Amino acid sequence: MRLVIVGTGGMANSHANKFGEIDGVEIVGGVDRNEERLTAFCDEHNIAKRFTSLEDALAWGEFDAVTNVTPDAVHHPTTMPLLAGGKHVFCEKPLASNFADADEMATAAEKAGLINMVNLSYRDVSALQKAHELIAAGEIGEIRHFEASYLQSWLTQPAWGHWDKEEKWLWRLSEAHGSLGVLGDVGIHILDFAGFAIGAPYQSISCHLKTFDKAPGNQIGEYKLDANDSFTMMAETTSGAVGVVHASRFASGHMNDLHLQVHGTKGGIKVTNTGGLGELFVCSGPNLERAEWEQIELAPTPNNYRKFAEAVQSGVNGHPTFRHAANLQQVLDLAVESSTAGGRRDIPISAQLQDA
Repeated sequence: MRLVIVGTGGMANSHANKFGEIDGVEIVGGVDRNEERLTAFCDEHNIAKRFTSLEDALAWGEFDAVTNVTPDAVHHPTTMPLLAGGKHVFCEKPLASNFADADEMATAAEKAGLINMVNLSYRDVSALQKAHELIAAGEIGEIRHFEASYLQSWLTQPAWGHWDKEEKWLWRLSEAHGSLGVLGDVGIHILDFAGFAIGAPYQSISCHLKTFDKAPGNQIGEYKLDANDSFTMMAETTSGAVGVVHASRFASGHMNDLHLQVHGTKGGIKVTNTGGLGELFVCSGPNLERAEWEQIELAPTPNNYRKFAEAVQSGVNGHPTFRHAANLQQVLDLAVESSTAGGRRDIPISAQLQDA
C-alpha cells in the first residue's frame, strides 16, 4: 500500500511511526500548505514526495491511500476530493465539524466502494476489546447502567505544554478555529468507548456544556476562547441501559484517563486505558455476593493503523467506519442542541444502527 500523509502537524508523527512499522506499507508522500513544516516532517521520516497542495498530490496520483491528519474543520474539504480521486482514506476523529459534512463523507465513501476508517484510537485498548467480547457473550447479563469519563488536566498544569502560549492547544479552545471543545475532542472518544463496550448505539441524550473564563476577555491573540471545557451527559442506549458520560480538561490529577463501568443483571465490568493494554476487572459469579473484582489477563490486539492497512490490502472495510463516526457526530450535534435549548434529544433511527 502506497500511503500519503495529509497534514504534517504534531499528530502526523504518530501516524508516520505507526504506519512505518507495518510490512507492506510505504509512505510515499506528505501534503501540507505550510512548506517549512512539511519539509521538516518529510525529512524526519524520510518521505520523498512533498506537496503544498492536495491538488498537486492528486495530479501526481501515485498512491493508494491517505491518512488525513488535518485539523478537524479541514477533514471534510480534504477528504471529499480524495474520495473523488479514488483514494482509500483513514481520517482522524472527529470525522467532520457537523453531521451534514460527516454524512456526506460517509455516503461518498460508500458509493465509491472505498475503504474508509476513522482513528477512534481507544478502540486499540485491549481491555476495551475484551470487555466488548465478554459483554456480548452475556458475562454480566442484560446491561442496566453505565458510567463513563474522559479526564484531562492540561488547562491546570503544563506537562504537555503551556496552553495559553502554544497554537496546538489554543485552537482547541476556539470555535472559530474549528474546535467543538472537549465534546468534539475527547467526548467522541468516550462515547465510542462506552457504546462499543456495551454493544448498542445511543437512543437519547441530554447534555450540559460549560466554558470557563480562562483569560481577560476570554481572548488570547486571534483565539477567542469560547469552546466548551467540560461536559456532563445523561444517555440511554437502544438496549435500554442508562448512564452518565462526562469529560473535562480541568480534571486535576488526571493526565489522560478513560474510565468505564458497565453494570448488568449478572455482574459488572470496569475498564481503563491504563498502561499499554489497559486494565479490565470483572465482578460476576461467586464474586457478586462479595462485591469482589477479578482482574482479567489481556493480550495485545491490532491497532487501527494496522486494521486500515489490512482492509486496503484485502478490500474488506474495517471498523470503525466513516458511517459509525458520522452517527457519533450526530450525537455530538444533538448534545450541543440539548445544551443550548435544554431537554432530552432523541437520536434518529438511522444513527441507531450498530456499526462495530
